[in-house]
Amino acid sequence: MRATNDKKSRLEKLLPGGRGVWIPVDHGASSFPEKGLSDMERLYQDLGEGKVDAVVAQKGVVSHLSKVNGGPPLIAHLSVSTIHSGERSDDKVLVGSVQEAISRGADAVSVQVNVGSNYESDMIERMGMISEQCHELGIPLLGMMYARGPNLQIDGDVTKGIAHAVRLGWELGCDVVKTSWTGSIESFEIVTSGVPIPVLVAGGAKGDYGMGLFKMVKQSMLAGGAGVCMGRNVFAHDNPREMADALHRLVHLNSGPKEIFEKLG
Repeated sequence: MRATNDKKSRLEKLLPGGRGVWIPVDHGASSFPEKGLSDMERLYQDLGEGKVDAVVAQKGVVSHLSKVNGGPPLIAHLSVSTIHSGERSDDKVLVGSVQEAISRGADAVSVQVNVGSNYESDMIERMGMISEQCHELGIPLLGMMYARGPNLQIDGDVTKGIAHAVRLGWELGCDVVKTSWTGSIESFEIVTSGVPIPVLVAGGAKGDYGMGLFKMVKQSMLAGGAGVCMGRNVFAHDNPREMADALHRLVHLNSGPKEIFEKLG
């Protein structure tokens, strides 16, 4: 019972009112240099000032940022691969445990599964292992569930495998899922209606700061989504704090996309 209560209180902190603006900054492990990821302390403080609800980072960064004042709660991403992995670049391997993540200052952990990858079964097994640890310790689990790979069976599926990926995350024990936008409110409703857990939409195209990005977020929420889990389009922006604040107003204050876009300039 205690583990269940611990998980519930952590989720309430990470998803106030059931909604969340989570910013992944783990990209430096996969590829570096990356715009916006050189001064992590400054970025972390900017995101805190922008009222984001959580920052997702690799465990070494979690240890470092947990000592910095003024930042949001931290989620340790336990999956990684690099751009140098060749044909195995979509095989996200585990690089830590839930207990280690907690000791480094994390409030939750994250694992990625690429459904349709040649290495899908290995990633599913890793997710199951971490899900078991999270259940025992009362720690929330974010599943970064993507439909990407050469083996996707998507004939007749308007979500192109995304609904199945999200459903898989829930069935494996995830408490929150991040996934891609399906392109329409109607198709994203199929995704969100298939699970009783919060679904966060990923960012759009890299460098997209236009009206389309904010419309996508708003439409995902109209379709039952719980907010965003968006990285590059926040940390690589010339003003990450303003971009984070814009998403906060969109997700938590129900501001309209046009209003936010015009204020962001």
